[in-house]
Amino acid sequence: MIALTLAEIAEIVGGRLHRTDGGERVTGSVEFDSRRLTAGGLFVALPGERVDGHDFAAKAVAGGAAGVLAAREVAAPAVIVPPLPPGKAHERSVALVADSDGSGAAVLAALAKLARYVVDTLSRDGLTVVGVTGSSGKTSTKDLIAQLLEPLGPTVAPPGSFNNELGHPWTALRADTETRHLVLELSARGPGHIAELAAVAPPRIGAVLNVGSAHVGEFGSREGIARTKGELVEALPQDGVAVLNLDDPLVAAMAERTKARIVGVGESREATVRAEDVRLDEHARASFRLVAPQGEADVRLSLVGEHHVGNALAAAAVALELGSPVADVAGHLSGAQRRSQRRMEVATRADGLTVLNDSYNANPESMRAALKTLASMTSGAGARRRSWAVLGVMGELGADSVSAHDEIGRLAVRLNISRLVVVGEQAAAMHHGASHEGSWGEESVLVPDTDAAIALLREQLRPDDVVLVKASKVAELWRVADALLGEGTA
Repeated sequence: MIALTLAEIAEIVGGRLHRTDGGERVTGSVEFDSRRLTAGGLFVALPGERVDGHDFAAKAVAGGAAGVLAAREVAAPAVIVPPLPPGKAHERSVALVADSDGSGAAVLAALAKLARYVVDTLSRDGLTVVGVTGSSGKTSTKDLIAQLLEPLGPTVAPPGSFNNELGHPWTALRADTETRHLVLELSARGPGHIAELAAVAPPRIGAVLNVGSAHVGEFGSREGIARTKGELVEALPQDGVAVLNLDDPLVAAMAERTKARIVGVGESREATVRAEDVRLDEHARASFRLVAPQGEADVRLSLVGEHHVGNALAAAAVALELGSPVADVAGHLSGAQRRSQRRMEVATRADGLTVLNDSYNANPESMRAALKTLASMTSGAGARRRSWAVLGVMGELGADSVSAHDEIGRLAVRLNISRLVVVGEQAAAMHHGASHEGSWGEESVLVPDTDAAIALLREQLRPDDVVLVKASKVAELWRVADALLGEGTA
């Protein structure tokens, strides 16, 4: 963050000073976890599900923090933020904040104001903010963009999927006077959420990857999801750039919703930045010819799955807009590595068993992509390897939940997956769909929980099998992957 006094922070967020004249200078990081504070940092006191950050305020300052951003008076130098007006506290609530009086929401609102001030200040000095959204692939694409931009100058991006009302301003406040690029991932649980995040750190470049079925239970339809995802391009300035996936009609239609210049990406001939001659190797890693107005170059991704081609094109478009030569973009894409855990994380045991841990989250689109990746890894030259899909519930699908799970089970049969293990009654429609599609017997099995899945796999897996593990976070299917790889217990 840029250096600010507590008095300046109080003025920015509309708070009042407590136990200080405001002269303390914040020169370190802004943290809501007191264990991560650096000397001169600002501690953000958030009420949580288990503990209240206000109880750690004095300890944080004793440990070197310059002050505290809080909703009530604490035994330390602090900026106290006023409560939000009635109704606003609910709008800003997040899972991490479980207070009933709105104080956590008020602190989040103050954090957003502080982040906006810092981003505006740095943008005047040359900071470029890049925003990424979509129903799937946001985190992987954010990681790719960061790796392409780092050679052009200091770049800040969030760890993992830290993309909500807390993670967004927290990430923005990692930027300082040396930062040239701020890459942010924007998620939404309902209409208006992306617009609100974009207001915290206004992007100059915005990339929309796709419109799928994730959270359709909250939005009502894919068209409703598209309206919300399009809030990102609506937030772009006239001199900004909207990177749109032309292979997705709902994304392509967003061109009418922005003042910014459009850069289309995809495999379509109409795409400004496109992939030609896409091929997959025996490990499901894609190669393609990157074609752009700036030139052409070959790309060979080390990431597993054909779906990463679209992610790579979006990242390439951003890097090309910011001045990276085509040859450099292709080279950095070819060398890019997975940075976030449990997203097509491939590991092979000493006996040859391969585990594809894609257990961080799931929706119908990402589930289909993962199954196609599994199939490609066990076909052709690798046809002797058995493929196992260990799948759990896809959350937040609303009325479409049963049909969506049924279709995934049927797809497993059509892709000739050797064995399907469905974990949990909530995902039972996958098992039923597979059984009806292929008249399967033992090829598909429904087990009650992760422990049962682990026991079955340990009994029946053979060396050189390939196992995909995927579900929404609530299923905690990473326990299966960890157990198979010896990193966890049954």
